[in-house]
Amino acid sequence: MRKALRWLLALTVLIGTLSTAGAATAAQPEATDIKDRLLSIPGMRLVEEKPYTGYRFFVLNYTQPIDHRRPSKGTFEQRITVLHKDVSRPTVFYTGGYNVSTNPSRREPTQIVDGNQVSMEYRFFTPSRPSPADWTKLDIWQAASDQHRIFKALKPIYDKKWISTGGSKGGMTATYYERFYPRDMDGVVAYVAPNDVVNKEDSAYDEFFAHVGTEECRDRLNGVQREALVRREPMEQKYAAYAAENGYTFNTVGSLDKAYEATVLDYVWGFWQYSLLSDCDTIPADAKNATDEEIWNSIDTIAGFSFYTDQGLEPYTPYYYQAGTQLGAPTIGFPHIEKKYIRYGYLPPRYFVPRDIEMRFQPGVMRDVDSWVRHNAHQMLFVYGENDPWGAEPFRLGKGARDAYVFTAPGANHGANVAGLVADEKALATAKILKWAGVASATVQSDPAAAKPLAKYDAKLDKRGAERTLRP
Repeated sequence: MRKALRWLLALTVLIGTLSTAGAATAAQPEATDIKDRLLSIPGMRLVEEKPYTGYRFFVLNYTQPIDHRRPSKGTFEQRITVLHKDVSRPTVFYTGGYNVSTNPSRREPTQIVDGNQVSMEYRFFTPSRPSPADWTKLDIWQAASDQHRIFKALKPIYDKKWISTGGSKGGMTATYYERFYPRDMDGVVAYVAPNDVVNKEDSAYDEFFAHVGTEECRDRLNGVQREALVRREPMEQKYAAYAAENGYTFNTVGSLDKAYEATVLDYVWGFWQYSLLSDCDTIPADAKNATDEEIWNSIDTIAGFSFYTDQGLEPYTPYYYQAGTQLGAPTIGFPHIEKKYIRYGYLPPRYFVPRDIEMRFQPGVMRDVDSWVRHNAHQMLFVYGENDPWGAEPFRLGKGARDAYVFTAPGANHGANVAGLVADEKALATAKILKWAGVASATVQSDPAAAKPLAKYDAKLDKRGAERTLRP
């Protein structure tokens, strides 16, 4: 009885404290400066503010549950940035699916709607990683729930329309967020988002590489790739010297030999992901008579011999973990290379994640997302590049989709965008983004051809620096 009375008294005091705190809070004048408003959000912490003309730019840490299903099981700080223009403007919610840049930048939809931009670092990419890391809590639902909590926290401040966006893995992320929280966003613009519905069925990629570009360009690339394996012994000697000079090791992938072959087999894919057909002139035309140095330089420039080292792989552990548990990963053939030259083939994600991290593939996850998009996509826009290998397995729309579109930019690579679409699709896509964001003029609503970005191009803010790695 005494314990019960003590508990009841403590509860009464606690309620009284909360009520007093609430009354005191209510009595305070409401914050008006945007930094003060952001920092008044529980769990929000300022890392730094960087100046940029016409904007306020904040790097922030936001406290998230490690497990959204069991919030009491611990928290971690997730890095986000806010490019603030005005609370009267719409907001674009961006994620690249990897680390977030701590320098001001503006994605294409942000320029189109002349709005604010919130950018999120994907969970488990450092420093946004719980410690200790429970890798089972790295999945697409947990990440979508991260976005949902950030949106709910910021919506009272940025109360106009919201558009989510992202490129590549970020485009996938924006799509998954829409699948799990379809009432949050007013529109989705997903760029070059792969959609590996059936992980073991990858014939679409083989078909892509058989026809992409021109026969002359394909022959040049295939010739260099084959020659790099024909000359494996002297090239691996060069690789060993290069690794020793830079302190590179190969424990995760298993050996220098595996890393060498993996890099060479990425070569053709890497060219089409980041280069244009016009860049074929930079590829040695006669691989058999090229020097070792010419073969090495071409492979290194496009695929990068440092990537499959332990040091190169470590920042991408979260991606490969997801590829090997939910997202899937492509496997392609090499009909232009004799089997005697290929020892391992296209390695699966398991080879790129430390062995002490357990992985088990869940085949139903991508099928669920694909089915949802086909039947439920609403105010969603997918943009692909004609010559981008990651677009070989795209998202597609079914009869249940409403006000949703899939467009392909001719000749474009993994950097495809709305600006690169043919004229009528570019105008329609721009008009839809403006409409979804609630800033389309009456003229644009009646005539999509009149649609144009509302903000002027800013060479520094809108510059796209492609990261030279072969992940989506």
